[in-house]
Amino acid sequence: MSAAPLIRLNDIHKSLGGKEILRGISLDVARGEVLCVIGPSGSGKSTLIRCINFLEIPDRGTIEFDGCVVRPDQPLDAHRARVGMVFQRFNLFPHLSVLDNITLAPTRVLGLESGRATKRARELLDRVGLSDREASWPGELSGGQQQRVAIARALAMEPQAMLFDEVTSALDPELVGEVLAVMKGLAREGMTMLVVTHQMKFAKEVGHRVVFLEGGRVAEEGRPAEILEAPKTERLREFLGHFA
Repeated sequence: MSAAPLIRLNDIHKSLGGKEILRGISLDVARGEVLCVIGPSGSGKSTLIRCINFLEIPDRGTIEFDGCVVRPDQPLDAHRARVGMVFQRFNLFPHLSVLDNITLAPTRVLGLESGRATKRARELLDRVGLSDREASWPGELSGGQQQRVAIARALAMEPQAMLFDEVTSALDPELVGEVLAVMKGLAREGMTMLVVTHQMKFAKEVGHRVVFLEGGRVAEEGRPAEILEAPKTERLREFLGHFA
C-alpha cells in the first residue's frame, strides 16, 4: 500500500433537497488501501461515494484523483472509467445478456475492439465464478450472481479504484458471502477500494482503515481494531451495539 493518496477529498460539502448532507469531509485513500465507511442511515455515506464518482457534484471542496483535481465542468467519462462503482441495486441492463452487459461500456466508452472486450469479459466472469452464465439474462440470475456480474462490469473498464455502495444490502443473507468473497479477492490483489458497508466482519478482516460518519462529518477514523473494538465516542458504541 503506497503512502501517496490515490483519492483525496478536501472539505467536501453537499446539500440535497435543501438539507446539508455532507458537512466538510476531508479524507485520503492511499493506493492499495481498503477504506471502509460505516455509519447510520442518513449520515452521508452514499452521498459521499457518489460525489467521488461525480454522480453528485459537490457544492464546495475539491476531489483529487492521482494528484490532479477533478473538475466537474469538464468531461467526466475519463474519471469515471478510472473509478469503478458498484451500487446497492445491480443496475444491469435487463435486455442484454450477461456478456453484453460487461462488454458494452468498454466498446462504447473506451473504444475497445469487440473481440478483445469479449475476451476480457470472459476472464472477469471466470474471476467472479460465473463463466457458465455469459449467455444468461440478468433476470435468470440470483441477486448474488447479478451483483457479481455488476462487479465484473465495473472491472471491465480496468479502473484504478473501486467504490462499493452497500453492495450486499439488497441480498438475501445466504448470498452475501459470495459477493464478499469477490471483494476480498480484489483486496488481496491490491485494488484501491472505498467500501460503504454494514458488514462489520468484512471491515475488520479486510479493511485497512474504518471511517465512522455521523451527521455528514467524520466522527471517528482509524484502524479496524481501534474503531470496531475500542470506540472513543458513545455514539459509535451505540451504533456498533446494533451489530453485537
